[in-house]
Amino acid sequence: MLAPVAAILIQKAVSRAREFYADRDGAVFAGNPLYLASALQKLEAGVSQIPLNGGDMATAHMFIVNPFRGQSLMNLFSTHPPTEERIRRLKEMAVS
Repeated sequence: MLAPVAAILIQKAVSRAREFYADRDGAVFAGNPLYLASALQKLEAGVSQIPLNGGDMATAHMFIVNPFRGQSLMNLFSTHPPTEERIRRLKEMAVS
């Protein structure tokens, strides 16, 4: 009974890890990690101003940032890592 839930959690964790790799590759392609960090900050600000309340979690993977708010338990099942963490890692790339 717990095996399917564990499998889903592992699958989502792998997806979040791939997002970090995609951010790294995107930053290298753009030439400066701060460009991507700035874009993510702007997207996050827009979602914070106009969140999709009551939206369908089945479509969350199609967004660049998580458009749904206030569902902390659902973050375990999220395909995207927290935007703040993505921005932090990109800024660390710019420093090193």
